[in-house]
Amino acid sequence: MIELSKAEFEVLDALWTNYPASASEIIERISDEKQWHEKTIKSLLSRLHKKGAVSFNKQGRLYIYSPTIERADYTLKESRNFIERLFSGRIAPLVSGFAKSQELSQQDINDLKKVITDWEDNQKK
Repeated sequence: MIELSKAEFEVLDALWTNYPASASEIIERISDEKQWHEKTIKSLLSRLHKKGAVSFNKQGRLYIYSPTIERADYTLKESRNFIERLFSGRIAPLVSGFAKSQELSQQDINDLKKVITDWEDNQKK
């Protein structure tokens, strides 16, 4: 899987919100939150293309970009790497750490219960 810097991820994340998109559309999305120069964003798009994370089609003078990797695939890979690196591959210490510091909302708890119930139901099949 492709390794991305934080800045590259932010550009790709802006593209994932709605694609295909021109460079100017991506710049506009990012400019709402970041004070990055247009050339910086275009350089990041170029790096993402070189890494194989985005593709583009040239339409006249415009470059129209699309992601080549799915957001869900990338976030799953990054989540696994994070859990492996900090928690030796175990999820329970991560969740219990949030629970002990009372940073889990009731919605988080309900979502976790549903995930566990769904997993258990799938294991029975």
